[in-house]
Amino acid sequence: MIVVAHPDDELLGLGATMNKLILENKVVTHVVILGEGITSRSEISGHDKWEKELEIHRKNIYAAQACIGYHSVSIHQLADNRFDSVNLLDIIKIVEKEKEQFRPDVIYTHHGGDLNIDHQRTFEAVVTCTRPMENEKVKTIITFETPSGTEWRASTDPRHFIPNLFFEVSEENINAKVRGMENYEFEKRKYPHPRSPEALKIQAQRWGISIGRPFAEAFVLVRQIN
Repeated sequence: MIVVAHPDDELLGLGATMNKLILENKVVTHVVILGEGITSRSEISGHDKWEKELEIHRKNIYAAQACIGYHSVSIHQLADNRFDSVNLLDIIKIVEKEKEQFRPDVIYTHHGGDLNIDHQRTFEAVVTCTRPMENEKVKTIITFETPSGTEWRASTDPRHFIPNLFFEVSEENINAKVRGMENYEFEKRKYPHPRSPEALKIQAQRWGISIGRPFAEAFVLVRQIN
């Protein structure tokens, strides 16, 4: 199960790895998107003022899903960049319900030190609702970076993304990720923005070089119970 704050985070974080695991390992994958992702971009707030854009954004999610091939998605509507105005318990309950229904062994989510407050709160919710109690089914928690959020953390902040887990991916997997991102009309950007097609490929090459492979995506293994 992949738990993200916004539409497009599921691709930015692990789009190529998802595509690889689904195609090569037949991993059944469910994506949970907690927030609507766009209403913080002007002084106009409230879903009723963004009805047309939100409908387009929702359609973009399904178009991106088709590019990656993941199996199912749950879309929630928490206010964009306002997760800190929601009781953490309410976010936890959303994640808990999704977890109970899908019953994953592994959860991927945001790095807890991201600049984006919604990413931080998503991480906190996931860790809280997967406490290692006796009957907890989730044995593995893995976090990913989110380009244009993770790397913009202040250099003096101690919560930097330091990966200790890498998935080698192919150029075809990266291309699937890029195609998926290009479906997000409100999220795609031109180079040198971190979400541009060129930058996403360069990032995969960067992590690939660090492990002696052409392409890779990087993660932090938070917990693994064998």
